[in-house]
Amino acid sequence: MSEDAKKSENIDRNELENIQNSEKVVKKDSIPHFLPTYRISFKLFPIPILIVIVLAGILAYMAYFVNGGPIEGGYFSEEDLGALGGILNGIIFTVTAVGAAFFIIFLIRKRGIDVLKYIFGFSFGLLGFTLSWFFASIIIFLILLPDTPSSINTYYILSDIISPILVAVFTGLLLYKYFTSKSINTKNLIVLYISLLISASMGLMMPLWTTLAILIGISFWDIYAVLNKRGPIKEMIDIASKNDKYDLYDDQIEESIKKGDLIYDTSKVEIGIGDLAFYSMLTTSALIQTGNVLIMVFTALAILIGTGITLNQLKHNKILPGLPISIFLGIGTMLLSWYLISLI
Repeated sequence: MSEDAKKSENIDRNELENIQNSEKVVKKDSIPHFLPTYRISFKLFPIPILIVIVLAGILAYMAYFVNGGPIEGGYFSEEDLGALGGILNGIIFTVTAVGAAFFIIFLIRKRGIDVLKYIFGFSFGLLGFTLSWFFASIIIFLILLPDTPSSINTYYILSDIISPILVAVFTGLLLYKYFTSKSINTKNLIVLYISLLISASMGLMMPLWTTLAILIGISFWDIYAVLNKRGPIKEMIDIASKNDKYDLYDDQIEESIKKGDLIYDTSKVEIGIGDLAFYSMLTTSALIQTGNVLIMVFTALAILIGTGITLNQLKHNKILPGLPISIFLGIGTMLLSWYLISLI
């Protein structure tokens, strides 16, 4: 080892010791810019959640109005199988998500963390185009309310010819900005947009038992994926943060944080796109299934409380699953408020 390298190593060790011994707050590892998370001040964390909840609810309710009712999705019909159909749908969805997560980790090990750019690019492109086109058609219908031959023809021209072209251009621009812009605000807006499309469509199409089964299954999976040493999300973050200046998995720092001598800096937090999507999927489903805005509001408040509890615990944890506390509080609040309001 050269003299310069030794000096550099000594400097790094001294800086690490300063963090361990003198500072009470330790910054978390940075998350690569292309990972789909919404970064915001801790004090303002309800804002992106509320934006997605409100906009997803509006989009889903417009589609519900145009369709004259919900659009039942899932592999098994709840009309025929009841709750069993919903549970089976939830199992299939969860197993698919688990398999996809482990496959992505396999690709990362083989090709490196940058393979995520292609995975997210394909996913954002597919979802952005199909769902934007779907909701654009709904909006066009509500604007025109076609009831004459000429208005019907205009609707089909706008919806089936012009709309997909414009949506394709918009989606291409969205992908370009996501992967080239260094602006946090630009990335945040795109994460919000994709998450509200996902949540609005799933909240609209998934019936009650399927929605509950999916959210419960994914919440338990989130616990394993984030907290278990072999969990895909935990491993993904580990791989992504290997080049950070300080190894925040250093045993001494971890021990100091457990003892309470040090805490992680939570002035800035990152909320995953999946968390935003599933939070608003639940509130959208509450609106569609019950037709009551108050139940949706109560569910949203419970989710915000759960998210606040989770984010507050980040002072003592590098990462935490964002779904379980919020989703379980939200489901409990939705069912309880639905029951109580039905008694009035």
